[in-house]
Amino acid sequence: MTTRFCAAVGVDYPIVAFSHCRDVVAAVSRAGGLGVFGAAKFTPEQLEVELSWIDEHVGGRPYGVDVLAPSPSAVDDPELDLSALAEQIPEQQRRFVDDLAERFDVPPAKEGASTFAFAGIVVSRRTIEAHVEIALSHRVKFLVSALGPFRKEIVDRAHAQGTLIGGMCGSVAHAIRHASAGADVIIAQGHEAGGHTGEISTLVLTPQVVDAVAPIPVLAAGGVGTGRQLAAVLALGAQGAWMGSAWLTTEESDVDELVIEKLLQADSSQTIRTKSLTGKPVRTLRTPLEDAWSQPNAPPTLPAPQQGLLMRPLIQRAFQNNIEPLMGSAVGQVVGLMKERRACRALVNEIMTELVETLDRVGTELSE
Repeated sequence: MTTRFCAAVGVDYPIVAFSHCRDVVAAVSRAGGLGVFGAAKFTPEQLEVELSWIDEHVGGRPYGVDVLAPSPSAVDDPELDLSALAEQIPEQQRRFVDDLAERFDVPPAKEGASTFAFAGIVVSRRTIEAHVEIALSHRVKFLVSALGPFRKEIVDRAHAQGTLIGGMCGSVAHAIRHASAGADVIIAQGHEAGGHTGEISTLVLTPQVVDAVAPIPVLAAGGVGTGRQLAAVLALGAQGAWMGSAWLTTEESDVDELVIEKLLQADSSQTIRTKSLTGKPVRTLRTPLEDAWSQPNAPPTLPAPQQGLLMRPLIQRAFQNNIEPLMGSAVGQVVGLMKERRACRALVNEIMTELVETLDRVGTELSE
């Protein structure tokens, strides 16, 4: 079963898998969906390595890359060093985080240990521009902006080499801005989604965006992880679903095993939307850190990227030292349906089988 979006990007199924894990991206693309690699937590050098690996392991199938494209502001100044922003963090917030580390007995960072556990928005405009440049130097079929629209020169360059442009949005106004800037696909991300998300639910947002940007294809994001849910968003007019959370517990996932077990045991009420991680609203698996920032005696969170700069070292230390209570993951409310591990291909097949069964069942019930 395909849609106009599937035909445009050259995939078999209307399933888009967003992941920071290259193995997941390649596996979903090989299975007939479209893997999209999240670039935000990688340095340009690391991103080059990851995309080169995907090129070699995707089996010639299309894939995409998701990058940030922030609107101009002081913190996006290409000449502004992130270390300067870190030095400007107020002492009140520094003391609060130091107290959290002491309260939860978090040891110092281990020299040489991985620092990929946390992906806050702490990248400079120079890094973002490098991400775009690197993505377009690879065989990328779909280049997605996770924030504002791309500049015209980026859109033109992508189109010239056959790469489609996608734009994430949390409102109709955002969708129209992406469409006006030349986006080929709009991703309507509902409140239920993991990561940075807006205020409007997927069920309400998707049909509004579909109507507002027609005939541009729309993908629905947020609260979609099964074939029944995919059937629902297709009924709303979407051309497919953008799924992120569902892949966190797959066999190919590089999420820490302690976190995977927590995700498998969680229900939907155990996610929280908070600014405490990056300075922007993020839906994540709830840990005591988010609760601490919501207490009356807590200082206000800082704007992005300073809040991410403030929190990233503490969260990295928690992961490096296996402080399980503090180890979480960005995840949507669909976590309540994620109850067993399976390979990406098996999950794609399961979603598509349930999609067909759901459409057949609904058709039968409506005809009776």
